[in-house]
Amino acid sequence: MNEERRTPTMLDRRRLLQAGAAAAIAAPLGGYGAQALSLRATPQIDLSQFPICRTATDGPALTGAPRKLKLSWNAGAVCLTPVPVAIDQGFFKKHNLDVELINYSGSTDPLLEAIATGKSDAGLGMALRWLKPLEQGFDVKIAAGTHGGCMRVLVRADSGITKLADLKGKAVAVGDLGGPDKNFFSIQLARLGIDPVKDVDWRVYPGAVVNVAADKGETQAFLASDPLAYLWLKDPAYKEVASNLDGEYQNRVCCILGLRGSLVRDEPAVGRAITQALLDAAMFTAQNPSEAAKSFQPYAPKQATLADLEGMARYHTHHHHPHGPALKQELKAYADDLKVVSVFKPSTDTNKFAERISVDIFSV
Repeated sequence: MNEERRTPTMLDRRRLLQAGAAAAIAAPLGGYGAQALSLRATPQIDLSQFPICRTATDGPALTGAPRKLKLSWNAGAVCLTPVPVAIDQGFFKKHNLDVELINYSGSTDPLLEAIATGKSDAGLGMALRWLKPLEQGFDVKIAAGTHGGCMRVLVRADSGITKLADLKGKAVAVGDLGGPDKNFFSIQLARLGIDPVKDVDWRVYPGAVVNVAADKGETQAFLASDPLAYLWLKDPAYKEVASNLDGEYQNRVCCILGLRGSLVRDEPAVGRAITQALLDAAMFTAQNPSEAAKSFQPYAPKQATLADLEGMARYHTHHHHPHGPALKQELKAYADDLKVVSVFKPSTDTNKFAERISVDIFSV
């Protein structure tokens, strides 16, 4: 762990974690038009803090009648707070879009197929969940990263485990052997010289109760993603020993925006509009976490207070949302990582792969 980020004098992610968090999955939500919920005038954003997006906002506006689009997201994922922000703060409306949200919490392949075949026009998901399926050729183009920070390794506070390397020879509870958290921390273990296949006993449990495995002594650690991880870490019985915001990954996205390939080819202005609206919303979330929390509250579990939601908005790196060459570089880096744990073949040309699955949407 990077101890500097734990210092009590810094307003860093670990301090914000103590503000609390919510867990549970929000009730499924049907689709509806974003325009009906655009309750406020479009706010001003300080673009000087986000130079990567500055030129993109100057692109030509989408004209004509508001363009109807379907956007797939997981309504229970607090890290996707910019989606309701884009509705409530009027960013979709600003970019002349009428967006219907489709709540999607199923497996990745059907989601990518839905986007590729036009059942949805765009979708949000986790890079380490999407990259392997995208290798198979789905007609989906990644247009932007949305934020970083979703995954953690948790242990019981009395476990004696203090760092990721301590997992060698231990049993670890996971919700999915192919999940992005298992992939991510397997990569980190491999980089520490620990064989994630031979040296760690991964055991599958339902994701909502992986902590119980540690409580019963069946495992010595468990992997958790937000928002469950936040709730568990409010309990002093647990502590975090690693996250995907450690080291070089503090400036790497974990969630991404994918666009229907035919949308990019046939209506690039629409692709730019949806991408820019979400980038605007991410910037607003980073600069106005308390307002962003209010936007997400209707989607949040009842246990979540506004303070909890604000803590989550601050914790996730909504200020970091690359596109264009910067995005391609991060996707290549993830593909290189996946070669380390044999998810991708050693012969995979990760430069060509990142080029094929992404699009510099503001240059088409």
